[in-house]
Amino acid sequence: MLKFWKNIVGLIICGWLAVYPAQAAKDELVIGITQFPSSFHPNIDSMLAKTYVQSMTARPFTAFDKDWKLVCMLCVELPTIENGQAVVERGPKGRKGIAVTYKIQPKATWGDGMPVTTKDVIFTWQVGRHPKSGVSNIEFYRSLYKIDVIDDKVFTLHFDKLSFDYNSINDFRLIPQHIDQVNFADPVTYKNRTAFDTDTLNEGLYFGPYVVSDVVSGSHVVLERNATWYGKKPAFKRIVIRVIENTAALEANLLSGSIDMIAGELGLNIDQAIAFEKRHGRKFNILFKPGLIYEHIDLNLDNPVLADIRVRRALVHAIDRKSISERLFAGRQPVANSSVNPLDWVYADDLSTYAYNPKITARLLNEAGWNQRKKGIRYNSKGEKLSLQIMTTAGNRTRELVEQVLQSQWKAAGIDVSIKNEPARVFFGQTVTERKFSGLAMYAWISAPENVPRTTLHSAHIPTPANNFAGQNYTGFKNMEMDQLLETIEVELDRDKRKKLWRRLQEIYIAEVPVIPLYFRARTFILPKWLQGVEPTGHMNISPLWVENWSSSK
Repeated sequence: MLKFWKNIVGLIICGWLAVYPAQAAKDELVIGITQFPSSFHPNIDSMLAKTYVQSMTARPFTAFDKDWKLVCMLCVELPTIENGQAVVERGPKGRKGIAVTYKIQPKATWGDGMPVTTKDVIFTWQVGRHPKSGVSNIEFYRSLYKIDVIDDKVFTLHFDKLSFDYNSINDFRLIPQHIDQVNFADPVTYKNRTAFDTDTLNEGLYFGPYVVSDVVSGSHVVLERNATWYGKKPAFKRIVIRVIENTAALEANLLSGSIDMIAGELGLNIDQAIAFEKRHGRKFNILFKPGLIYEHIDLNLDNPVLADIRVRRALVHAIDRKSISERLFAGRQPVANSSVNPLDWVYADDLSTYAYNPKITARLLNEAGWNQRKKGIRYNSKGEKLSLQIMTTAGNRTRELVEQVLQSQWKAAGIDVSIKNEPARVFFGQTVTERKFSGLAMYAWISAPENVPRTTLHSAHIPTPANNFAGQNYTGFKNMEMDQLLETIEVELDRDKRKKLWRRLQEIYIAEVPVIPLYFRARTFILPKWLQGVEPTGHMNISPLWVENWSSSK
């Protein structure tokens, strides 16, 4: 009898499997993000939405992995002084420099079948070196004064300084010489003529696991497997990146099944994710990853009001950042005192900070001449109102909430602050990049471990019409000692000495207040239960750089 029932159960199971076969693995992944790229060019404009796409369609030569270790991606072996592939030498002015030799992955090929070669290396360098090209990281290309071509796949970079991170060329993102060189005939107009924006669907622009197969501005980007990709074959045949700028709508699309996941890099903020976890945590895998993400407010120092350091210091003392962190983010996003994160080994934990203090705020504003009040708002002796404008990315619910809190706290101090927000592609593509914000601009910088903030703080990196708005010093900050520190830190190889220099950098940053530090953000990844292989990094080399390791268990 027992044998009879075992046979019956076996038949039932076999019949069920015949009617309901195992579900095949998904071959499409739909990702929700909150911003649309202002450009698809890898070296023009600094915007995370573009980086997210580029991480799937190209590879940097080097990158920091999830363990914050520098590794090769497009190169074969990481060059070091110890293995002889990096050699200290004298630069053109007798200064100590270094020659670093890289080998390109032998099978690396652009999506149209053209090999990735040293011709692309030279062309990318020529674009970056031109003062009118509009490339963001101008210091890298200035320092890289010569390239020796050994063969189609091997080249040597000659830098005019020996920096502690000499073999980290994470920002050296290749552009295809055989496609884009014709558009560089006029360097001044190149940033508006590049094939990355005029011919975005051209497969020859990409050499990563995926190529861009469709783009609808402001709506979505579709990626298809790159047939010429040299690495591990990605599990998903197709990836759709949907742009939903309103974070409430982003959450609704996830719950309705219109998207599969919300990107940790450009998705829900920590407060929204905490609330989401309480309501729907059982249905998704939710990861919280603290990292080097610095939410802050840039101050346009060309504004006469903000040029007064007393006003800048008063602005910080007038806001209760600790309360914002605790009440909005459950304490998971610590208050920032400078741009250096406590997770980074160069962080100085013994420096003075700007605590919330209305009395100090009032004293500083009185000293600055804003000592008359009408209906609660301060005026100076000329009858001018103490009025500023703050801007950020429209549709980001958390940033808009923080703006309102800041506006209220500043009003209590007698400072009239109006809010004007813009879509991310406009805010980052023009307003911030071309320094068109009149007062305050709130957004985040994402950095690598021990990332020297030269492009954001050095006076030579202020974007202007003369340099075609290259550089990232959007505040217009000018400080000779800071300039010298930034240059010295880069070439100081002794860690103990370098840490002391970093400490002084943080002192100046806190004292001069070119930026209002807010908090260090944690990324929140909301993933379907069936998605495997997504590993948050906590820094600027984001998770999609390893998209070929993502897979479906369905």
